[in-house]
Amino acid sequence: LKKKRITYNPPPMTKIYTKTGDKGTSGLIGGTRVSKDDIRLDAYGSLDELNAILGLVISELHDKHDAEYVQLIQHQLFRLGSSLATDKTVKDPHFKEPVTEDRLLRMEQEIDDLLSKLPEQDRFILPGGNKSASLCHVARTVCRRAERLTVKVSKIHDVDEGIIVYLNRLSDYLYCLARKACLFDSQEIFWDPAK
Repeated sequence: LKKKRITYNPPPMTKIYTKTGDKGTSGLIGGTRVSKDDIRLDAYGSLDELNAILGLVISELHDKHDAEYVQLIQHQLFRLGSSLATDKTVKDPHFKEPVTEDRLLRMEQEIDDLLSKLPEQDRFILPGGNKSASLCHVARTVCRRAERLTVKVSKIHDVDEGIIVYLNRLSDYLYCLARKACLFDSQEIFWDPAK
């Protein structure tokens, strides 16, 4: 018997503006309205910013495998953002487990694969070298901010600890990807403490 494929078809968006946020509040998944400077919005807003920067990263990558994996990360960041945007006191999260062990293991494998192709590092590296490496470094720093904000959220609200682990690994991945991107057509720029 053929399995019936189930697809999610959200209703079409007829208008981009809702006017519900005109007074400085935003709705969490579950219906709770909070101020737009709520720490949860800072956290998942940083994930949104990271996702946008990763779109730029993809457009500059030369390796098809890397580009496909970064796009997979973009999909997974939506899952993380959905979890952070859910008020778990009134609604069960749509994604029960935003980060699985398999996703973490895959990222660690990607990091190990990148490291195997890179020269040993014995000095600090300045962000830069070429456009793709620079964008990876920008993404890495935004990822670190998202991680810090998520840790802050976890001290007040229920946060799946896998999200923090995932973001920690992701910044490591982006660092290694930046080094690989730099070495494609440039040389790494090392920090000179005398300057």
